[in-house]
Amino acid sequence: MANTNQEQRVRFYQKGTFTVGNRLVDKERRSVQASMDRSNAITSGHRACQGCGEALGARYALDTAMRAANSQIIACNATGCLEVFTTPYPETSWQIPWLHSLFGNAPAVATGVAAAMRVKGREDVRVIAQGGDGGTTDIGFGCLSGMFERNDDVLYLCYDNEAYMNTGVQRSSATPPTARTATTMPLGEEPGNVFGTGKFMPRIAMAHNIPYVATASVSNLHDLEAKVEKAMSFRGARYLHVFVPCPLGWGLPADQTIKIARLAHECGLFPLFQAEHGVVTASVPIRKQVPVEVYLKPQRRFAHLFKKGAVDEERIARLQAIANANIQEYDLLHELSDDL
Repeated sequence: MANTNQEQRVRFYQKGTFTVGNRLVDKERRSVQASMDRSNAITSGHRACQGCGEALGARYALDTAMRAANSQIIACNATGCLEVFTTPYPETSWQIPWLHSLFGNAPAVATGVAAAMRVKGREDVRVIAQGGDGGTTDIGFGCLSGMFERNDDVLYLCYDNEAYMNTGVQRSSATPPTARTATTMPLGEEPGNVFGTGKFMPRIAMAHNIPYVATASVSNLHDLEAKVEKAMSFRGARYLHVFVPCPLGWGLPADQTIKIARLAHECGLFPLFQAEHGVVTASVPIRKQVPVEVYLKPQRRFAHLFKKGAVDEERIARLQAIANANIQEYDLLHELSDDL
């Protein structure tokens, strides 16, 4: 029998949501969700679809913000999936002060709330604004840019599922090239969403030189929590762009949300990084690089690229080029540290 008296270090690696095994890691590395005393911004009973990445991302982000602000937060929500599935009249799943006004003015409303708290001498109350990619990159773009330009003391959370999912999967300016939506059908010379359109909102936020900008993903919830906590340590305008797959809109089984989000990072199409005052300060390295086909193929929105006997190698290669450029720009293949 082997000698059992010799101490051996056991390493635990992230699988799924990182909650499994959380209580076995060092206390300072445990996630918010590992604590029995954790905050609960969104309670059970909401009506999100099965496998909804947005519901998961919002819960982790808001619970972390609550802990960082000693539960003194107010959230302002743009119209969208998160607003609809958490507040079917006259019910609500929110356990915090929460406001909804219009589709495009969540940043402006949040700015007003922050100003009111300042006038009342309640600077301990922190303000969060949140919306989907449509309410952020399209309809709310002007209000958001104004919030950045004024450096208002608001943390804006964008939950990006790459289309207008609440209204029937229409294209947004965050929809990736070649993706099929209700308004970008896989027909003609440019099947799906065309190349050369859209915008990458984190870079636009960085151009405003605000204190903190970061990207995160529901595939790495520990990283998401860390970035929300860091964002809450700053004053002024902050922006966090969270990748939240939509199984219904993307044509995925509901149990593949975390896996497909992880593949988006591992192929390079969705880089995870953070920036301060317009300068990238850190990025999350890819653990195991995969070609973009591995990410695209499971999703029905990209099925037209993989027709039997007619694989669209040209467009797949163009998507691979985008991924390769991200990997180089954000240094996603640097070595993992022993702490990760």
